[in-house]
Amino acid sequence: MNQPQKIATMAINENGERVVKISFPYDLDMLNNIRTLPGRKWHPNPKCWSAPIYEKSLHMLISWGFVLDDKLLKFLQNISKRKTNIIQSKIVGLNGKLYPFQMEGVAITEQRKGMVLNADEMGLGKTIQTIAWLQMHPELRPVIVVVPATLKINWQRECQKWMQKQDICILESTKPYTFNADIVIINYDILYYWLNVLRKRNFKVLITDEAHYYKSNKAKRTKAVKMLAKGIPHVIPLSGTPIESRPVEIYNAINLVAPTLFPKRRGFLNRYCNPTYNGYGWNFNGASNIAELHQKLTTTCMIRRKKVDVLKDLPEKIRSYIPIELDNATEYYKAESDFIEWVKDTKGKEAAEKVSRTAQISSIETLKQLAVKGKLKQAINWIEDFLQSDKKLVVFATHHFVIDYLMTSFPDISVKIDGRVSQTERQVAVDKFQNDDNIKLFVGNIEAAGIGITLTKASDVVFLELPWTPAKLEQAIDRLHRIGQKFSVTVYFLLANNTIEERIAKLLDIKRKIVDGILDGQESDEDSLFGELMKSYK
Repeated sequence: MNQPQKIATMAINENGERVVKISFPYDLDMLNNIRTLPGRKWHPNPKCWSAPIYEKSLHMLISWGFVLDDKLLKFLQNISKRKTNIIQSKIVGLNGKLYPFQMEGVAITEQRKGMVLNADEMGLGKTIQTIAWLQMHPELRPVIVVVPATLKINWQRECQKWMQKQDICILESTKPYTFNADIVIINYDILYYWLNVLRKRNFKVLITDEAHYYKSNKAKRTKAVKMLAKGIPHVIPLSGTPIESRPVEIYNAINLVAPTLFPKRRGFLNRYCNPTYNGYGWNFNGASNIAELHQKLTTTCMIRRKKVDVLKDLPEKIRSYIPIELDNATEYYKAESDFIEWVKDTKGKEAAEKVSRTAQISSIETLKQLAVKGKLKQAINWIEDFLQSDKKLVVFATHHFVIDYLMTSFPDISVKIDGRVSQTERQVAVDKFQNDDNIKLFVGNIEAAGIGITLTKASDVVFLELPWTPAKLEQAIDRLHRIGQKFSVTVYFLLANNTIEERIAKLLDIKRKIVDGILDGQESDEDSLFGELMKSYK
């Protein structure tokens, strides 16, 4: 790794004052830059420059490629914390409380006037921080949010949950139609078709979630995002994908929020993407000079925190409910309609007694299977996005066809445990997941893999299907949340939107909270939850 040659350190001058000491190889252009710093001074012995420690001066040095020492970085961090306290009093009407590090993220967004890349690690609330900044600026409407298709409903719900009443519109179809809303949500796949219509709307804010979606300059979606961004005064890309592994993927997002930071793409690639020649052309998928890049970005245009950085602020378990659209909606809702009619027909005591529990279970099972089938492709897309972070992930399901679909989709990086796996093979699967860096995904049946194993190499777990009791759910989560776990555990529920899955999740959550609140409380059983589910359809 190349060592930086432009250094800025905190020092004490002859008057006992703190100053920034500036050292760099002779360069006429850089010399002219240094001469623009307020209060700069040349010292012939030793040969260096100094300047008073001002926030703006430090940011100027960083933009010129200087690396600051720890004392100067701490100086900037303390300024950021003071601004955070001021920002907290300005967010009026937010329906909820932010963690301290999230409030700091809002403060940084405000400090950089809504031109910032939020690259917080997945699970730390990039969406919520962005929504809080929008709530602080009701005058900045309309807003357009560009996201993967799997996240459209999630953004709508988060806006409705956290903000005061907003007119929100989700755009569908490749054929534009008339709409009017304060917040417009659209997916990357159709953005190109809507571009001419959207560019006439005079959006004040552009938010792009999963910003690595427009990493390729050849893709239509990239061209569309760049065209849409022209003339929009505030642009906030979001991406949990670490720059440490593939800096090339985030260049376009950086260029949207700070176009003068790296004006030439090839210069960025050569410096930070470890270019290699394979005999046919240059490959820029590597990483180089990462410490320099990280400091340059975090002190100019990027927010980046990991779980390990903010552990003191986080609860032991974070739950996140993510709605997924069905691709078999017609089939599912027909079956659900038939089921509701059947429930109404058997509502009377005499009729209900004639219906066996087996028949009830069979009907419920049909809806559950249709729901999970309808969201599988979207769920795979979500998992693919997550795995780009190079973190490990645990996925729990129930049915063999779901587990098999996952294993087929990720054949080289996954292991599984279900009822078809022997005891010996189970331990082999666990050992691979815990010890092999190439194995990123653990796929488990909730019954077979929900107890007796340790999966602490991951701190993120996804449920594609749900058990019938809170106890089994918590047991599965505790495969990660146990001795040996260094981080807060994030639990994602990928639920088919407006289906039986959401009803089950709601009942499980209610029962979990009841049990959590009662010392020596009795755990609810499967019959209890099943009965309440049936009642919810009557």
